[in-house]
Amino acid sequence: MVDRGAVEAAARRIDGHVRRTPSVEVAPGLWFKLELLQHSGSFKARGAFNRILAARESGELPAAGVVAASGGNAGLAVAFAAARLGIPAEVFVPQVAPAVKVRRLRELGAVVHQHGREYAEAYAASTIRVAETGALFVHAYDQPEIVAGQGTLALDLPDVDTVLVATGGGGLVGGVAAAIGDRVRVVAVEPAGAPTLHAALAAGHPVDVAVDSVAADSLGARRVGTIGFDTAVRHGVQSMLVDDDAIVRARRTLWAEHRIVVELGAAAAFAALDQLDGDARRVAVVLCGANTDPADLTAGVPAETVQDLSQGV
Repeated sequence: MVDRGAVEAAARRIDGHVRRTPSVEVAPGLWFKLELLQHSGSFKARGAFNRILAARESGELPAAGVVAASGGNAGLAVAFAAARLGIPAEVFVPQVAPAVKVRRLRELGAVVHQHGREYAEAYAASTIRVAETGALFVHAYDQPEIVAGQGTLALDLPDVDTVLVATGGGGLVGGVAAAIGDRVRVVAVEPAGAPTLHAALAAGHPVDVAVDSVAADSLGARRVGTIGFDTAVRHGVQSMLVDDDAIVRARRTLWAEHRIVVELGAAAAFAALDQLDGDARRVAVVLCGANTDPADLTAGVPAETVQDLSQGV
């Protein structure tokens, strides 16, 4: 079980390794939690550091280093943490992983394996590699240290009544719920084409879903993790679905109105804002990742600015 105590312990462990990202009030009663500013471009650095550091503390970190499977962001986080801690890393990603993420993985020094069309296929290949090498497996979302680490971003949110969290495998929403779900309504926002938690809540347990969404590179798990699901149920997490058109519009709106560049998965949380009921008076939207190519957001912007943006994500 992951509870607030586990999240607080994770915060102490990763202190000094991750950034304390800001929450900015962009309108009366509306805050953006800018986790896109986190190391490696997403919240996943928190869980990666917590998993690896916990293994090192317990003497369970092998010389072979770490192996991860990812749609991109978890792999980037693991590669970043491994590079900072001086250990080897191998990352398995689907063949459809965005080029910007694959390039950055290699820049961080990870050995990259592209396998299959979906995260699930990359995951299967990664487990074989772990058996071969004895490396520490760092799950993208379904290990206690991962969930607790992700939840640390919620410990410094402003005083809100509702938090919107983009959800795929459930590591982030589970961590946020464990951290603050006893006092704040936590809403899991999922693409209609990848409704992992939504389907699990309807069935009463995690189930496989078809994955068909523009946000599948970061919200493309076939099944919500057991830890995230159990924590979501325990804290009454609600699920909202948003379609791909709404996600695309939300990403463009974040750029046009706030000059914030996020990936489509991160934009999903913002896309659900207009679905909230009147009880949501003080709302935080977690903008959880920026590993994207901003070229389609920059019409009319000078070429040198576009180039700077592309190099920075």
